Amino acid sequence: MADSLLRSSLLLSRFNAPLLPPSPNAPLHKPSSSKIPARLAAVASSTRYPEKRLSRFKVYAVVEEEDGPKWWEKNAGPNMIDVHSTQEFIDVLSKAGDRLVIVEFYGTWCGSCRALFPKLCKTAEEHPEILFVKVNFDENKPMCKRLNVRVLPYFHFYRGADGQLESFSCSLAKFQKIKDAIQTHNTDRCSIGPPRGVGDLDLLGTTSTQERPAEAPSR
Repeated sequence: MADSLLRSSLLLSRFNAPLLPPSPNAPLHKPSSSKIPARLAAVASSTRYPEKRLSRFKVYAVVEEEDGPKWWEKNAGPNMIDVHSTQEFIDVLSKAGDRLVIVEFYGTWCGSCRALFPKLCKTAEEHPEILFVKVNFDENKPMCKRLNVRVLPYFHFYRGADGQLESFSCSLAKFQKIKDAIQTHNTDRCSIGPPRGVGDLDLLGTTSTQERPAEAPSR
């Protein structure tokens, strides 16, 4: 009984003893790699020397760019404009006079429209005498339906008293169609009457058409 009490008092004295900081000259105890796994030894080493662990990481500065205009919001110059309503569309065509007008019907979600757009902007820069009009399909669905726009991107060519000259769908791979149409219709002409604009179509009427989603052409 006396022996057990003596052993208990010795254990309590060890736990109650104050913790003293190690001497700066005392060697650091490094556990033997034979007693612990190598993976745990690496963790213990990195914890003991945090500067080594931090040196393994590189710091990258992330600079956020300012939000610029979306691809469909960009214009090639003063001869490329956006229209946002049927009345605005009619006004633009009626004020164009005998000038050739190329209308692009596009969708912001249309991959073919996005792929073709840089080429269209370059063409607009090469032909400042032509007016390029952009019509967002989703913003003007009733008007697009009355103009029989079923595939995107879709193009209409208008000129003065002649009204609508040509219409067709076109992808980047078939962009030559637009160049050929420009060569055909971009010639000097004499107007023989008031501008017809969109022709005889009643864009402001109340005729209802069954809406179907526009499709992108096959490449």
